[in-house]
Amino acid sequence: MLNHVRLSPNLVKQQLSLHKFDIIPSTNQKLWELIDQGVKLPTAAIASQQTAGRGQWGRKWQSQPGGLYLSVAVTPNIPAKNAPHLTLCSAWGIATALRNYKIPVLLKWPNDLIIGGLKLGGIKTETRIQQGKITYAVIGIGINWTNPVPDMGINLKSFFKDQLILSITSLEMLTAIVIDGLLCGYQRYLSEGINNLLPSYEKLLNNMGHSLMVEGCPGVVVGVTTEGELRVRLHSLGATTEICLQPGTISLGYNH
Repeated sequence: MLNHVRLSPNLVKQQLSLHKFDIIPSTNQKLWELIDQGVKLPTAAIASQQTAGRGQWGRKWQSQPGGLYLSVAVTPNIPAKNAPHLTLCSAWGIATALRNYKIPVLLKWPNDLIIGGLKLGGIKTETRIQQGKITYAVIGIGINWTNPVPDMGINLKSFFKDQLILSITSLEMLTAIVIDGLLCGYQRYLSEGINNLLPSYEKLLNNMGHSLMVEGCPGVVVGVTTEGELRVRLHSLGATTEICLQPGTISLGYNH
């Protein structure tokens, strides 16, 4: 079970409340329940274990003890079509915060955090829309701390084992860093817009320059659009064409 999480001065200033749980179905689900009960936002929920964690494309899984299972609720009040921006800014903010602690995190499109080509964690954004605006958003984050991981995954315990410096010493410390990073990315997006944030996101995009095949045609990843689509330059019969791929239409896999 998590001990006391010491939030950074930035989060204390924002009066962010943190709800801690031992075992629950899903931190995203719990936050929606709290929102329906009128909880003050921004707020966060964290669990030691999830029995029905939510992933992309409706996937559910058991979240083993030892990981960071966290969700943050905010009130963006942005157009519904800009929902992908929330994942982009959250991913950039979290990765940047972890990199400040000498952890070489990169981003794998569309929503994964990776180290050395292995999956460290992922992000799942859910929204509620009213009159064309996102009134509430719940951003779920899972990060491997000491929990068991599959072959193409990595946890921070095994990463630090090979390092000379242990820059993050507890799950509680990791929690504060991740919340702070997420909200820093979110605040930067709200103040500067996606066009200013996107170049920073692309600098951390592990997929940049990678070769791939799209319906039998060779291509190269050249970036991400403001709609969160993957930009791919195709080469066929001497002609060059750029296409944009929606999340879920192609699997990029992991390169270790």
